[in-house]
Amino acid sequence: MLFNHPIPAFSGFQWSGRLAPSLRVSEVLSGIQSVVCSIAQDASSSPEQPFYHQSILLKEVIEFLAPAQGKLIVDGTLGGGGHTEALLRVGASVKGIDRDQEARVYAAQRLERFGERFEPVAGRFSEMSQLAQAKQWGLLDGILLDLGVSSHQLDAGERGFSFRFDGPLDMRMGKEGPTAADLVNSWSESELRQIFWDLGEEKSARKIAAWIVSQRAQSPFETTLQLANGIEKLIGRRGKTHPATKVFQALRMQVNDELGELRRFLELAPTLLKPGGRLAIISFHSLEDRMVKQAFREQSRQEIDRPEWPEPRPNPRCFYRLLTRRGIAPDLMEVQTNPRSRSSRLRVVEKINPVIPSL
Repeated sequence: MLFNHPIPAFSGFQWSGRLAPSLRVSEVLSGIQSVVCSIAQDASSSPEQPFYHQSILLKEVIEFLAPAQGKLIVDGTLGGGGHTEALLRVGASVKGIDRDQEARVYAAQRLERFGERFEPVAGRFSEMSQLAQAKQWGLLDGILLDLGVSSHQLDAGERGFSFRFDGPLDMRMGKEGPTAADLVNSWSESELRQIFWDLGEEKSARKIAAWIVSQRAQSPFETTLQLANGIEKLIGRRGKTHPATKVFQALRMQVNDELGELRRFLELAPTLLKPGGRLAIISFHSLEDRMVKQAFREQSRQEIDRPEWPEPRPNPRCFYRLLTRRGIAPDLMEVQTNPRSRSSRLRVVEKINPVIPSL
């Protein structure tokens, strides 16, 4: 996970005493920890905050992206701005992309003190290539994606993500496109069953889809609790997990085309980074993590082989060096303080080659 050779000192840390221009990992980790602890103290996770969110794997993200003065990093999932603030505190400049206007407004206020080093940008991370060209960012030193939903979005009933608080059955990250209510009230039973099974891995997908079609014939679904309470009554509750969890996850992923967004981004990501630039992705769903894992593996393989070839050939799409052989999970302390982090996995690669067009 970490390198043993000296790595450059990060500007922005409050180091004690005079240090050499190059620091050992133990010294860097000490500085990282001070930044992380400071952010944890400053950013309350209380629902009373306008856009609260606990950033996942914050220390590990800073370790791998190695932000420093003069570096430009794009946070493709700005959210509450926790990761972005950590990157800014260590000296980097950050462009924060989010399609959620509430997130951009809050982050702009929270990070105003960093001046021109921070810019909130309206858009989707799958549009990062177009945004970079339009805004003339040039090649990037780092990119971060945190594919989870923010705590604020989950807990704000009016956003329609929550099965604990009532609100319109919406689930859109932005304001465009069909809502979850549109899907639930118009999709066929087989279509609903498929997304509940594929995206939610819901074992009762068939039963729930049939119930939805039956219920909507009497009265269309309009609110989150109307759907959540109905599912709970239908299949019962076992353990602490709400029985509607996987259905809500599947609807959210479909409404926001989350897998499609990730697929489009991964295809263009190598063209965005300069040599030595790093890409870090935090995923929460097994399908997302599998997609990231396969893309990183395929694009870091130096040679490819096929049965009909006499010998392996150079991989024209070898763009990266793997920095994490396995997905990094949060430690026990983080899971205890933030249970929503438990399914997260971090994977990181480093750009090594200029992009070569596929033959």
